[in-house]
Amino acid sequence: MPMYAYKGVNAKGKKVSGLFDAESPKALRQTMRKDGVTVLEQRVTKSGKKESGGKGLNREFQIAESLGIGGVSKQDIALFCRQLGTMLRAGTPLAEALTIQFEQSEKPQLQSIVGEVRTAVNEGTSLANAVRAHPKVFDHLFVSMISSGEQAGNLEEVLIRIAEFTESSVKMKSKIIGAMIYPVIMMAVGGLVVVYLLTNGIPKIAKIFETRDVELPPLTKFLIGLSDLVIGYWWLMIILFVGSIVGFVMWKRTEDGKKTWDRWILKIKGIGSLARKIAVARFARTLGTMLKSGVSILAAMETARDVMGNHVLMSSIDVAREDVQQGDSLSNALKKTGEFPGGLLHMIKVGERTGDLDGMLLHVADEMESDIDTRLERLTAVIGPLMLILMAGFVVMVVVSVLGPMQEIQQAMRR
Repeated sequence: MPMYAYKGVNAKGKKVSGLFDAESPKALRQTMRKDGVTVLEQRVTKSGKKESGGKGLNREFQIAESLGIGGVSKQDIALFCRQLGTMLRAGTPLAEALTIQFEQSEKPQLQSIVGEVRTAVNEGTSLANAVRAHPKVFDHLFVSMISSGEQAGNLEEVLIRIAEFTESSVKMKSKIIGAMIYPVIMMAVGGLVVVYLLTNGIPKIAKIFETRDVELPPLTKFLIGLSDLVIGYWWLMIILFVGSIVGFVMWKRTEDGKKTWDRWILKIKGIGSLARKIAVARFARTLGTMLKSGVSILAAMETARDVMGNHVLMSSIDVAREDVQQGDSLSNALKKTGEFPGGLLHMIKVGERTGDLDGMLLHVADEMESDIDTRLERLTAVIGPLMLILMAGFVVMVVVSVLGPMQEIQQAMRR
């Protein structure tokens, strides 16, 4: 019985290597799989000695994983799908295309996952079932679309659609985060300025007033009292601040907290309509992409619901899905909830009538995302100056509170 030197990954995704006696490579893979190890490479060895580089490679992989290096991002998944779809479209067999992806992958974690998928496919498993074993990387939406593509015989087209969908989602998320960064930075800078004035500027001015017999105005007394409070009880304020954040996060994780918070967000003027449009655009794009890939409408609605991010709207999808299951049209079911804009409902109705529901949903998603881009730019343009005005207002308040008493001191000295 030959001895094989193998390299693979265990159930935790960590690289392992070693020596094992087996009748054939297939027997080796089957035996190691029972032990939770997926073999990626194997070769017959006569010396029976372990390869010198195996242990070092395994250690490097573990260190990189512990540092968070080499994780699989959405951009990686999009690139993987686009390249795999392109190779399949060119006539490359699936197993060979996965081998090319495995050899070209630059990220250890993604390479190990592709290696497991390739091994499973080589052993006769469908691609959908192979990727289903990695839910942290390939979500339910991905698996459903792959399964539909395999059944319909258009896997290459579905992979391209997944790539386009993922790229669009990443782009939208980046724009939302980008719009939030500037206001957050301004708030942080403004908070530091306020803290500096309260802990350094005002105490020095207060010492000047203490040496003079001057009646301080209410605003000056308030700022001096606030400064003393911050300096004397800063530790208590930090505890209260951190405690409030922790309490809020814990409350928001409850079912009532999620729905109450999301309902409040939707009611905020300006912000609420934008949040609703972002959630609806995600729903429309996900639903349209899945329907275009051949997924049933009920399964597509269940998956599209989870990407909305707002539990009030997610609950309305649950109600609409039940109506659709009972035979109602999608447009009418969504209309009954009262949570979706009329423009979306009209386009869905047109799509249902013309038989192009998936195309209409994707068209609506494009229009909504374009409008979201414009509104995010406007919101960023407004929040920046508003934060500057608030910071300037506080500084002016401090100056005004100081100028009055200082003028009285100067007049008293002239006398």
